[in-house]
Amino acid sequence: MTRYTILLCAAALLFVNVDMSARAADAPQSSASGSVTVVNDYLFRGLSQTNRDPALQAGMEYDHSSGWYIGAWGSNISWLSDLSSSAAPVSSSLEVDAYTGYRGSFGGDWTYDVGLYEYYYPGSYPSGFVSPDTLEGYAALGWKNVTLKYSHAFTNLFGFADSKNSDYLDLSWNYEFVPNWVLNTHVGHQTVKHNAGFAYTDWKLGVTRNFEHGYSVSLGYYDTNASKALYTNAYGHYVGRATAILSLGKAF
Repeated sequence: MTRYTILLCAAALLFVNVDMSARAADAPQSSASGSVTVVNDYLFRGLSQTNRDPALQAGMEYDHSSGWYIGAWGSNISWLSDLSSSAAPVSSSLEVDAYTGYRGSFGGDWTYDVGLYEYYYPGSYPSGFVSPDTLEGYAALGWKNVTLKYSHAFTNLFGFADSKNSDYLDLSWNYEFVPNWVLNTHVGHQTVKHNAGFAYTDWKLGVTRNFEHGYSVSLGYYDTNASKALYTNAYGHYVGRATAILSLGKAF
């Protein structure tokens, strides 16, 4: 049984237990939400996951009134097969994530969030290929519209050999400057343990327009300083290039 399966089973048991307790108390103890998004290019930490092609993404989350939550998210990808050669093909076109954590607030303007996040890439891989599946722990501290988040890999990081204990630091600021219009800013830095050349910084500047019934449109400018020599795939595409990303979303 993989750690991914264990995480899902444990989360499912907690989900059932909490939900039954909430029903027994006959009180609004929990809530569920979801989203569906279409993007012209799926970027993760500034890097294209779909070789500049569109992606369809969906997620669901269960939140308990105690602050505990559990969720799942998925998207089509191509970055793994984009790295492979015909002599050693990789067949993987899907990312499925599972996460669970605890969030809350204190002191009026302060928030916190801690949890575990599993990135899972089903598919077939050649002998000796380092698994891209990654388990990270994260902790975030927010003040008003500013959030600082730290993620730490408990496994190898996205297929890099001997990269356990890699980390990512993310600073974001999201400000609603007029009703339903949100300015989105972000800067992050990825380190890859024992693979220093693959470290890079990424940043973003964008805007989101929220509409009624959960619809939203976002447009952002993304860029990185990732090494072109190291982050160019088998198609000759530099996946850390500066690019504009348009996304259409529906929350429910």
